[in-house]
Amino acid sequence: MEKNRELFGSKVGFVFACVGSAVGMGNIWLFPYRVAQYGGAAFLIPYFIFVVVIGIAGVAGEMAFGRAMESGPVGAFEKAGKLRGSRIGEWLGLIPMLGSLALAIGYSVVVGWIIKYLFGSITGSAFHGESGEYFTSICGDFGSLPWHLIGLAICFILMALGIVQGVEKMSKIIMPLFFCLFIVLAVRVGFLDGAASGYTYLLKPDWSKLLNPQTWVYALGQAFFSLSLAGSGTLVYGSYLSKSEDVTACAKNVAFFDTLAALLASLVIIPSVFAFGLNLSAGPGLMFITMPKVFQMMPFGQLFMVVFFFSAFLAALTSLVNLFEAPVEALQTKFGLSRKISTGIIAVIGTAVAVMIENGDVVGVWMDVVSIYIIPLGALLAAIMFFWVCPKGFALEQMQIGREKKLGAAMGILTKYVFVGLTIIVYILGILYGGIG
Repeated sequence: MEKNRELFGSKVGFVFACVGSAVGMGNIWLFPYRVAQYGGAAFLIPYFIFVVVIGIAGVAGEMAFGRAMESGPVGAFEKAGKLRGSRIGEWLGLIPMLGSLALAIGYSVVVGWIIKYLFGSITGSAFHGESGEYFTSICGDFGSLPWHLIGLAICFILMALGIVQGVEKMSKIIMPLFFCLFIVLAVRVGFLDGAASGYTYLLKPDWSKLLNPQTWVYALGQAFFSLSLAGSGTLVYGSYLSKSEDVTACAKNVAFFDTLAALLASLVIIPSVFAFGLNLSAGPGLMFITMPKVFQMMPFGQLFMVVFFFSAFLAALTSLVNLFEAPVEALQTKFGLSRKISTGIIAVIGTAVAVMIENGDVVGVWMDVVSIYIIPLGALLAAIMFFWVCPKGFALEQMQIGREKKLGAAMGILTKYVFVGLTIIVYILGILYGGIG
């Protein structure tokens, strides 16, 4: 590793950090919505298939790419290009880095909404009011600005502490706490009258949905985005990973815990919505409008509303830290700036732009543009740079480091052809369908 480059202190810390980057709003509201939309348990079959393929090939590949080049996307792309005698990689690396920054800026607004709901749950203002009106009041112009700024401040303070003292320590505390809280919620929901119909809907497959190509398309998109493949976050965390660690084992752990988080969210949301006869097809409103209605009708609902939004905040915070890490690392590596100065620069830029788009409609358009056109492109470029631009055998050699059992030729096919092919499909279908994650 390059001189003075900080590394994760343990495999557990690294895995929890990567799980934290992957577990976010997509697990909490989008996954249950997709399951409900495409045949309950039938949707899980293609989803699990894609998680296995993408988790082994894509996540491990991005980890290994970052570790091999000892850099985030800008430096990694530059070094990969130079192996072919080209400097184009340096410019291509800006795409995933800027995409990560742009997504973080939009995501920070949503984090502000979550903090506002958490505070409103504690005080009772979010619990006793009409949930639709409450959400409308905070997603208007500057409707959650103080909470938005609080979320950004917490994020950047943690990042300024460094990889071990900030990111790793945060992840090792937050992720186990997140899972424990969601297990508590799932158990509570299990005692609701009518929850059984939700479990039936979730666990009884509608096999006819497997004949619908959209089921497979959206399962692919959900798996792809849920595992945080963007050529930035997982890659930059990989650059802080010791060469004694097995990236394929780490990737399997990340895929497992990310999927577990999505299933837990489904076991909380789908049965509870069924128990009170509400609408599962509410999109983002499922979290901010439908779930508050659920808690209003539930015994001790205010307490469980606090637990729910605190859990959501934990998941959102770890994702936000990861999204901002790529641009912070780029400043450190490219210009030799300290961690604190780099974090401060990104904090000023991120906060200024985030405040300008502090509006629900604007954020929606912003996030759609970034997630449809930039994020999948970053993942595609990272896959091409590592598996195709780097010399033949380089990628498998780097993925082999830290692993006792030798990777077979099948891994080369899985990474170079299957994963890259699926990434191209995700990118094309995302543009055609307006987003499939």
